[in-house]
Amino acid sequence: MDVVLPFVRAFLIGGLFCVAAQILIDRTQLTPARILVLYVCAGVLLGAVGLYQPLIDFAGAGAATPLTGFGFLISKGVREAVDEEGLLGVLTGTLRTTTGGIAAALVFGYLTCLIFRGNPKR
Repeated sequence: MDVVLPFVRAFLIGGLFCVAAQILIDRTQLTPARILVLYVCAGVLLGAVGLYQPLIDFAGAGAATPLTGFGFLISKGVREAVDEEGLLGVLTGTLRTTTGGIAAALVFGYLTCLIFRGNPKR
């Protein structure tokens, strides 16, 4: 049972993020793009006040993988870079912590474009 529990927690917390986004899409006039930006900003704010790390400790990938986790990573990187480099860390911290994920997204997106052919809508 100890092996299965982390997966259940990750599934439940990640699912709650998805349910919240779907409710926002269905019940408000917010576009999916604005909801994505809202999730990133929420991750930054929750990370800045220290509330997101306990959620990651509890849910693992269920909290670290969504866009809120990306926002948390941004706030964490800026905080660490400011502690090390001072005010210059505000500019370099985000790049240092998010470079791997951004590079992976670009590479996999490019590979997907090579494999599949899209049909632009006219």
